[in-house]
Amino acid sequence: MPPKRHGMERLEDLPGVGPSLAADLRSLGIGKPAELVGRDPIALYHELCLATGQRHDPCVADVFMAAVHFAGTGEARNWWTFTAERKTLL
Repeated sequence: MPPKRHGMERLEDLPGVGPSLAADLRSLGIGKPAELVGRDPIALYHELCLATGQRHDPCVADVFMAAVHFAGTGEARNWWTFTAERKTLL
């Protein structure tokens, strides 16, 4: 059964988001999945790189794209389905 976005409270409940990426999102001030609705995942990726002082693997942006997409639409997609789009944006 696919995950349902309504009622999700933990970032780790988002498809593809584990403890490490959840911690990254929390470091950016995002504490719940609903706070991702309407956010720019590429901007979040750049904010993370700035905040940590290091360039993160671009696949992190793919996961952010998948998480923002799910938060906004309820459609769960694997993070790698966003790779081609991310490559045009980064």
